[in-house]
Amino acid sequence: MTNDAVFESPFRVDGEAREESPFPHVWAACVGAGRANEALRADWQAQFAEAVDTCGFRYVRFHGVFHDDMFVYRESYGHGFGPNTPLPAPLYTFSYVDKVFDFILERGARPFVELGFMPRELATVPETVFWWGAHGSPPKDMGRWVELVTAAVEHWIDRYGPAEVRQWRFEVWNEPNLVPHFWTGTKTQYFELYEQTVRAVKKIDPELKVGGPATSVFVPDDRYKGEVEDRSAMRLTATTRDVDALNWRPVWIDDFLAYCVARDLPVDFVSTHLYPTDFAYGADGRGVHIARYADATIDDLTLLRGLVAGSAYPDAEIHITEWSTSPSARDFMHDTLFAATFITRSYLMSATLADSISYWTFTDVFEEGGAGIGPFHGGFGLMNEAGIHKPTFHAFAMLGRLGDRLLLAAPDGVVTRDSRTSAVSALFFNYPDEMALRSIGTAGTYAATRELAGLGPARRVRHSVGGLEPGTAFLVEVLDWEHGNVAEAWHRLGAALNPSREQTAYLRVVADSLRRFTLTVPADGVLAIDVDLPPWAVMSVRQAA
Repeated sequence: MTNDAVFESPFRVDGEAREESPFPHVWAACVGAGRANEALRADWQAQFAEAVDTCGFRYVRFHGVFHDDMFVYRESYGHGFGPNTPLPAPLYTFSYVDKVFDFILERGARPFVELGFMPRELATVPETVFWWGAHGSPPKDMGRWVELVTAAVEHWIDRYGPAEVRQWRFEVWNEPNLVPHFWTGTKTQYFELYEQTVRAVKKIDPELKVGGPATSVFVPDDRYKGEVEDRSAMRLTATTRDVDALNWRPVWIDDFLAYCVARDLPVDFVSTHLYPTDFAYGADGRGVHIARYADATIDDLTLLRGLVAGSAYPDAEIHITEWSTSPSARDFMHDTLFAATFITRSYLMSATLADSISYWTFTDVFEEGGAGIGPFHGGFGLMNEAGIHKPTFHAFAMLGRLGDRLLLAAPDGVVTRDSRTSAVSALFFNYPDEMALRSIGTAGTYAATRELAGLGPARRVRHSVGGLEPGTAFLVEVLDWEHGNVAEAWHRLGAALNPSREQTAYLRVVADSLRRFTLTVPADGVLAIDVDLPPWAVMSVRQAA
């Protein structure tokens, strides 16, 4: 029996026979990180190893493989003082990248390779974005860009073997629609970069998987219809009260696929970024933050899936190479229980809608805007810089314990089975009804997030699973306001920017102090789950080892 099949389960859920269906772990297929150089740090590596072991991440994607601090590309060479000496031809050195990729593979994961940004000596415009000065520009010489990509891919095949590298994904650039930060060129110039890149990679090995356009977010207006962003097209979006009634569409996807069809270019996967937020400029030039409703991610994925299915590339994979509650690395919602509940709900509802939905990011060892200010500063990570687990880490750990066969999808969670062991597991949550038409939004301080704490009553979670072996023990873990809510504990301590060693040790304990208890299957073989979940709580139920 293949795992893709739908068939009747040997277990009865809520007193009824159920059909099982595939339940892919889309949340674990890939995870994000900041930049390649950060992956050389011991703390990054320790956190990544834990994230892979606990959450099951299979790929990791980050910026900056070709950035200057990885020393891949050099047109000149020096000793650190005085002018550099020009080289007769570009020199490629991969020792730093090798260390990163070696480590990732040794931990049981794979790189999802973002081909970018431009090396300084090849960039037309330097230092366009980030504290570390990424060069988000077209190359001075497209031929030399092609040579760089060719040298890199050939090196990886030589080092790791073609069978391994064929399992990687090569994404061309990152968010080229965001001019002038991530790309100083035009839409057509990006398409030309994709054309030259995909041809170069496929010339090496036609089985290597390449895709794009790696654009950022969905928008409800024509700001990206032309060659560069048109802020005047955002004005209606900035003043609309009911933004969820607008027609949100992916950026550049239609044009990208049309360009590829016209030039007979391969597209192994379509990639883009999804955040349930937007930032639009009004007629007065002021920017307006927009928070979409709770199901915006599901709507966007459904639309994108239909668009790809109806295109000339219906078999192309769909990879959401960045997703989170917002695209801000200083959004305090990232540190909260509320984010954990939102993430859990969204992933459970999106499991079959994409090949990967890569959470941005697994760690706060992340320096796009420089190091974070304080232990909880709104960083993207599932863990803070010290490796303390945020509530979102526990959400991913609970998702990772689910099986790959779906027995029940209910408004409050799921019941699953592992196809290898037949172990039953479940995950439930209480996303307050008052939030049905709202996402959790963003917050510039931790204190501002706390207004959500008072929403909603407790929810009674009541389900049963029959056909189990009597005496089987099930472990229950509950993440809620009083258990595992480490940012709240930090707030109650006074929100110290530089906590003492004792405070850090205390917070580390609080972070992992979830409510835990055991349920045992009685003689009739029916496990009864009957728990009052507080607002925002997430609960995991799994068979004991």
